[in-house]
This record gives sequence, structure tokens and C-alpha cells, in this order.
Amino acid sequence: MKIQNTPFEIVDWKNVPATRYPGETGAAFWRTKQAGDIRVRMVEYSPGYLADHWCKKGHILLVLEGTLETELADGRKFTMTPGMSYQVAEDIAPHRSKTESGVKLFIVD
Repeated sequence: MKIQNTPFEIVDWKNVPATRYPGETGAAFWRTKQAGDIRVRMVEYSPGYLADHWCKKGHILLVLEGTLETELADGRKFTMTPGMSYQVAEDIAPHRSKTESGVKLFIVD
């Protein structure tokens, strides 16, 4: 990742409007800032959330609050708690997210 054409900016996430995206169950709420070619998001999944698709996009993801279950298309599953992160390149490992209790994430892609 090369960050270009992005001025210094402080983001107060509570002032960024959230957009709701329904999952197979539950919902995701994205607060999104575009920084040049890079999308930066504060994402919250409601309790009982299950993604409605397998994501092939590359991400850097950090769990801030709650517990995230990440399932890869090859069947592997990972449980992540606050302070844990993952990074994955595009088209390498299709994945989907699930949470029983709800989770708050910081994602760069």
C-alpha cells in the first residue's frame, strides 16, 4: 500500500455519519472516510451479525471492542478479540464475518 495525495486529517469518528448495510442476519454500520485511493472505516456489527457474502477485497482490520469470528472460504475459522488484527491481500482468501455479541472494528482497504 502506498499512501499518496492524502493531506493530514484528523477524523472524529462520532461525527462521521453511519451507513447501514444488512447482513444475512443483523446489520453492519460503516462510518467511512476516503483518503485518496484508500478507504478508512470504523465498522460496527450488531449482535447476531453474519455477512451476506464472501469478501475478496484486501483489508487491514483491527478489533477494537467485542469478538469477531472470521471464516475463510477454505473452512478455517478464527476468533478475534480486542487488540487483534489481520491483513489479507485481494483475491487471496475469501472471508466473511460473524459476531454473536457485536463488535467494533477499524478497517483500512
